Amino acid sequence: MLALAISSDSPSRLKLTVADEPNCNENEALVTVHATSLNRGELRLLSIRPDGWIPGQDIVGIVERAAADGSGPAAGTRIAALVDQAGWAERVAVPTDRLAILPDGVSFTSAATLPVAGTTALRTLRHGGDLAGQRILITGASGAVGRFQIQIAREQGGLVTAVATSRHSEDLYSLGAEQVVESIELAEGPFSLITESVGGKSLTEAIERVAPGGTIVMFGSSSGELTPIGFRQFVPGHEGARLQTFAYYTSGSDIGADIAALLALVAAGRLETRVAMTVPWTEIAQALDALRQRGISGKAVLTIAG
Repeated sequence: MLALAISSDSPSRLKLTVADEPNCNENEALVTVHATSLNRGELRLLSIRPDGWIPGQDIVGIVERAAADGSGPAAGTRIAALVDQAGWAERVAVPTDRLAILPDGVSFTSAATLPVAGTTALRTLRHGGDLAGQRILITGASGAVGRFQIQIAREQGGLVTAVATSRHSEDLYSLGAEQVVESIELAEGPFSLITESVGGKSLTEAIERVAPGGTIVMFGSSSGELTPIGFRQFVPGHEGARLQTFAYYTSGSDIGADIAALLALVAAGRLETRVAMTVPWTEIAQALDALRQRGISGKAVLTIAG
């Protein structure tokens, strides 16, 4: 089969190459991949992984062979899934607890935006407990995760303040934000839940705005800056607040159930996905450049020829 593998000889560090067919464990379905989407974290992986390694986490496609243990859907079923690697390939082995059946009416390209970004949004917000009536601050709100966080928090009755540049304001209000501010310094706390993906000064400002007993969930550091943290930042006024780190791969099992819940919201018209760019996987360099330059608002989706 063909796959996009790391190649230090390529300007994009990726090369379409012939790879071994996946070996499926008893609990894994063999999936023919029809589309995948890019995640910002994958940019770093491209720079550190060795030649021959196959990236790719978000996948959508059709079950070619059902899992041998009888779990999961039958052959021919359309699915979306989250894998740790090897998704940028014609076929991939997927644990059945990491996939969900696509509802009728949800396209491959729309579903491809969900696995990493959607489950990250859903699971970071769970650290806030019952969100009804809670004030929530979301940094990096115009990104894929932030856009999903706004919508999911709105669904659960949360009151969202989003941090994003003014050109995104109208869009984020339409998704359910109560307020949009251009910088975190303009956000008037306190907030019982803050999702923080910028780091550096943004995290410092988040600590100053978290309510007593509240939670700051750190799931990224797009600024690349470190944040000095000390006890005195939390007292007085932020007693009992906690910093919670988050990575999807340590956030619990049964990711497939969360993907299914997100797909149900999409099918019901209650969760908007944003496909900003769709290109064949042979043109991945174009999509990577757009992601690096933050030139798109939404997800870049790669289509994979069968």
